[in-house]
Amino acid sequence: MSSISFRQSRRSFYRAANAIFGNIGRIATEENVLHLLMCKCIPILLYGLEACPLNKADLHSLDFVVHRFCMKLLKTNNKEFINACQHDFCFRLPSDPIETKKFDSKYNNYSNLLCMCFNLVKS
Repeated sequence: MSSISFRQSRRSFYRAANAIFGNIGRIATEENVLHLLMCKCIPILLYGLEACPLNKADLHSLDFVVHRFCMKLLKTNNKEFINACQHDFCFRLPSDPIETKKFDSKYNNYSNLLCMCFNLVKS
């Protein structure tokens, strides 16, 4: 099974997150920056990944990208503190929405040609 490259997704995520951070920087509260990150940057990171088979290592890689930016924002390397802040601000990691939505369940029940191709590739 081939692995998925997240290079372009990570690059686009960091570009958007740094643009937000560069424009509002330390003026806005951490809560506001995390909210903007969740609303604007996480979708960039996750774009198109519903259709990809992701394993735990892939999900961990996506979470790591967000953890690193949160470490930069909160000026700490303490993972427990980062996790507590994410929990307090109701910040969801990228792996949370991916686990709840599955593209497979949407196309398995259809009989058009494209869905049949997905089923053949999958099996």
